[in-house]
Amino acid sequence: MKQLDILNDEIYKGDNAQRICDLIIASAVESWSSDIHIEPLSNVVRVRFRVDWILKVIVEYQTFIHPQIVARYKILSNLKIDESRMPQDGRISTVINDKWLDLRVSTLPTVHWEKIVMRIVDKSKKVPPLEVLWIEWHNWDVLEKAISQPNWIVLTSGPTWSGKSTTLYSCLMNLNTPDVNIMTLEDPVENTLDWVNQSQVFPDIGYSFASGLRTALRQDPDIIMVWEIRDKETINIAIEASLTWHLVLSTIHTNSAAETLTRILNMWIPAFLLPASINAIMAQRLIRRLCKHCKKAITVEELDPKLKNQVKKTIWKISKEELTRRVPAETLKNPLFYVPVWCEHCDDTWYSWRVWIYEVMEITPILKEYIIKGESSVAMNDAAIEWWMISLEMDWIMKALNWMTSLEESYWAVKEN
Repeated sequence: MKQLDILNDEIYKGDNAQRICDLIIASAVESWSSDIHIEPLSNVVRVRFRVDWILKVIVEYQTFIHPQIVARYKILSNLKIDESRMPQDGRISTVINDKWLDLRVSTLPTVHWEKIVMRIVDKSKKVPPLEVLWIEWHNWDVLEKAISQPNWIVLTSGPTWSGKSTTLYSCLMNLNTPDVNIMTLEDPVENTLDWVNQSQVFPDIGYSFASGLRTALRQDPDIIMVWEIRDKETINIAIEASLTWHLVLSTIHTNSAAETLTRILNMWIPAFLLPASINAIMAQRLIRRLCKHCKKAITVEELDPKLKNQVKKTIWKISKEELTRRVPAETLKNPLFYVPVWCEHCDDTWYSWRVWIYEVMEITPILKEYIIKGESSVAMNDAAIEWWMISLEMDWIMKALNWMTSLEESYWAVKEN
């Protein structure tokens, strides 16, 4: 019997809050959820799971059980049980089906009762090799060249749950040899890596990314991974580290590789420092992969006219060499795209599992000039494409031509610039 069916039975009985709490987490893990939302409404409490970025209503239960549910989760995450007027943050560590899980718990007072959101981090999952992340041809060449250098900064950008940390971990595994000293500053440590010195920052006690980075420079590192660049102080120290012959890997929250440069400049970092310190910038998305059991083929002529024009316009920008390497010749002659239908294999969601799309911007001589001149992110993006950068849009169109995903799904994830 599935955990969700058992959960429904326990909610119907309504006499064991501890069991219900355990089953909510177990059901979320079983359905590969990333977040659990427990939301009190006017006359019922709704439980939703986020699966592949989409929130789904899972169960509902009566309000009289909710105080017990909240108290149970507060006890597990070491929060104050009697404090319901202020938000609280905590963590739960547990093992379910041989998986070591770290749940980041957040409570929020609402007009009805306290809402609970839990983010699930599977600490037992293995880091995939860099070669299996669908970083293909030109993108792979640029990234491999960037991380093989003894210094410089390599950044990856994207929204939450776009796989940035997985990409960085995979890069570290690729670089992890006995002759280098690798240090990481993380919040939290999602995966433990052998032969890597990993450190968890605690901003509440003054151990921030910036202060940790200063300490890391005194630990004789060759490679430093900083979980996220959030402020001017952190990027300043990262630049200093790269200029003193260290390779620095980090993430930053921007929509594209070009926007990362303008974001850093907006932190009042002198423009002349960027060309001397940043070597490559990635932007990435994690999109849903079409269910192989129920996808339906359509021709280019069946596409929406606006989407068809956009696809043609983008394909013309891709170099012939890249296109012929990544897409079979027969597909290019008679291009087909696929759209989702639905079946029991994908639980009527049309999609099954996920696939990465990437753009990797190399800081070329022309881009260095644009940075110094203070050009816009649009101008820098266009210049990078002229120098053969594969944009997110190009990458997902080629993956759609290879039937990995639908155009609509990719377009929704990337958005139109």
